[in-house]
Amino acid sequence: MLAVLVLVVALGTGGYLVYSKWGANPGCQGAVAGCTRVFFLGNSYTSVNDLPYVFAALAWSGGHRVDTAVIAPGGWSLVDHAGDPDTRATLSASHWDWVVLQEQSEVPAIESDRQRLMYPGARELVAAVRAAGAQPIFYETWGHEGGWPSAGMPDYHSMQTAIDDAYDFIAREQGAPVAPVGRAWAEIVNSDPTPGLWQGDGSHPTAKGTYLAACVLYAATFHESPVGLGYHQWISGADAAEAQAAAADVVPGLPASANRP
Repeated sequence: MLAVLVLVVALGTGGYLVYSKWGANPGCQGAVAGCTRVFFLGNSYTSVNDLPYVFAALAWSGGHRVDTAVIAPGGWSLVDHAGDPDTRATLSASHWDWVVLQEQSEVPAIESDRQRLMYPGARELVAAVRAAGAQPIFYETWGHEGGWPSAGMPDYHSMQTAIDDAYDFIAREQGAPVAPVGRAWAEIVNSDPTPGLWQGDGSHPTAKGTYLAACVLYAATFHESPVGLGYHQWISGADAAEAQAAAADVVPGLPASANRP
């Protein structure tokens, strides 16, 4: 196994930009064939449990070389990233194949916040990403375990529906794909009485939740099923298989035979 090579640069925003070759994934340096470069823009839903690490390791188990970068200060919305000079500098610093756009967890659930924060930020970022020659992809997140009662969403499902609606709208408007992590989350919640996806705060993902997000991103970016991939560090084989199957079920365009082993 190759050693992990990481360059961490402190940003003025208080976040970190990380260029990495993750574990056994040799990354793009010296690649003579295809290699995928993915830039993650988000907040703690991206940084907790290190989603870029898990995605790259999972990708290598499927035979894909990957380099990643991430800017994910806690609590940031897409409009914060749109106004951040480090985001623009990073977009122009390398050729990116994909730029993952993750909105703050509660903003998509409230119509006024969508109009004020999510949609303007998304529109500006999508334009910048495409101008840099990359493909934007929206990382649809999940509702709180107990919903958001004070905002009129009494349970998880009502909040998830609102979040789904927001991502569907902006993705259709911008002609951009969605990595439907929230929908895969709902699939597991609907079928498993102990889904094990939320941390104790009822918001942030466990290692299983992050692995599920990586599986969905794998399916959505490589257009391949994650079912049967061998990498599942930090979670059990059974949890990995459940996450892989849920991801394959919700990502459109996969071969029909890919959904189950």
